[in-house]
Amino acid sequence: MTSSPPLSSDESGFSLLHPSIQRWVWSKSWTSLRDAQERAIRPILEAREDIIIAAATAAGKTEAAFLPILTNIANADEESALAIYVSPLKALINDQWERLEELCESLELPVIPWHGDIPSSRKTRFLKYPRGILLITPESLEAMFVTRGSQTPRLFAAAQHVVVDELHAFIGTDRGKQMQSLLHR
Repeated sequence: MTSSPPLSSDESGFSLLHPSIQRWVWSKSWTSLRDAQERAIRPILEAREDIIIAAATAAGKTEAAFLPILTNIANADEESALAIYVSPLKALINDQWERLEELCESLELPVIPWHGDIPSSRKTRFLKYPRGILLITPESLEAMFVTRGSQTPRLFAAAQHVVVDELHAFIGTDRGKQMQSLLHR
């Protein structure tokens, strides 16, 4: 853990999190948030521009992004709220799905992994009710744009946040240019 303020501090980012998320943190027996997590909460909750979270491996970057993102979604109280998580690897999507599933369960938000190994029934549910957290690769996102072109405005209308994981893997590459084009669309 880090030298972040105790979770009960009124000055902490923790106090800004949705009560269900606070309960999830307590259920994990965390005594404090990690530095990256504590520092990311307020800027993400108040975001007016893009935010980059840079921290060491295993510093809690996923939670740093998703604790405030899920707070925004929960506070919006909208049935169709959506966050899109883009990853360069299917294996990372699978890992993040396992990490986010339990956290999102308390908010009754689905977490939808989307790549070639995911059953079409799970994808069909998302296509009918696009809400929760969509975990997807750039290639699958592009395929969705191509195969479901007329549906994409409806599918992504409720998108409130986009998380690009492993950003360094995209910088200065053709895949990065593809990602930039997809985000622009």
